[in-house]
Amino acid sequence: MLPNYQMQKAPLSSVKGITLLAILAALSVAGRIALSFIPNVQPVTTIVILMTIVMGLRYGLLLAIIVMILSNMVLGIGIWTLPQIIAYCAIVVVTSIFMRPLFSKLSLFMMALYAGFTGLLYGFIISLCQIPLYGSTYFLAYYLAGIPFDTLHAIGNFVFYFVLAPLLLPLLHKLINQHFDKS
Repeated sequence: MLPNYQMQKAPLSSVKGITLLAILAALSVAGRIALSFIPNVQPVTTIVILMTIVMGLRYGLLLAIIVMILSNMVLGIGIWTLPQIIAYCAIVVVTSIFMRPLFSKLSLFMMALYAGFTGLLYGFIISLCQIPLYGSTYFLAYYLAGIPFDTLHAIGNFVFYFVLAPLLLPLLHKLINQHFDKS
């Protein structure tokens, strides 16, 4: 499935965009909460990547922010919520700039590798966001302490991409073609 450049230009206030955001946000939040007993293994990153590939930067950013706020309302909101939002927004920007234009040329395996990489990127950005709290002196220690969790996140993203991309991409394509292109 190729990125939908027509839907990328759809206003965020459109019923089409809101419907798709709501469906994917609900799926992401439910998946994050259901798998919260496994540290850092969740479908959120993969779903955010897929949304960004299909719908573009604005939709990816909005989905990431909505999912983090809603899921943290259940799992706990704290000083970690803003760094989580920042990290997911960075993943959306990287996906939009580098992966979206190349998506049709990349294999499922390469995209799954990228999804795995975003787990490591997420952890690095979270660690960078802690510098104002702990100081740059402790950055390396904080980052290294998080590597086992980042590795779990990367492995989870890799597996979730392999499972969810072949299921969600055709569904999103069908949904967009049947319901969203008929304005």
